[in-house]
Amino acid sequence: MAEKIKEEKVEETKEAPKEKKVEKKKKEYEAVVNIYTSFNNTIAHVTDMAGRTIAKVDGGMVTKHSRLKANPTIAMFIARRIGESLQEIGVKNLYVRIRTKTGNPAPGPGTNAIMKSLSRAGFKILNILDVTRSPRGGPKVKGGRRGRRP
Repeated sequence: MAEKIKEEKVEETKEAPKEKKVEKKKKEYEAVVNIYTSFNNTIAHVTDMAGRTIAKVDGGMVTKHSRLKANPTIAMFIARRIGESLQEIGVKNLYVRIRTKTGNPAPGPGTNAIMKSLSRAGFKILNILDVTRSPRGGPKVKGGRRGRRP
């Protein structure tokens, strides 16, 4: 009787283990999108986390009309070009850094269009940061010590 029990245990261990289907998750890369918008042009520069350039597109690469370079519609085309290059690499998450001309109170018209187009394209925006430079005193004002007098 003990022999039968041992034989059954041996048979159970000889069975091949069931193969589990394990799906490997693709690594999600992150990138930084630097958007510079003025009222004359829109520039989008994408870098990896170390600062190496992945893609750079500006309004002049999309349109040849100077008056349209700061247009939100052109900004959508800029975002589309950037999105294509990022999807080839496998980037899924983005950090957005917005910069405008020093002293401007608000960014140009293309900023929101680029961010909206990228989020619609399937990218996850992790952080939005305004890195516009602010003047701290600046150069000496004309007029001398006592100012301009009438």
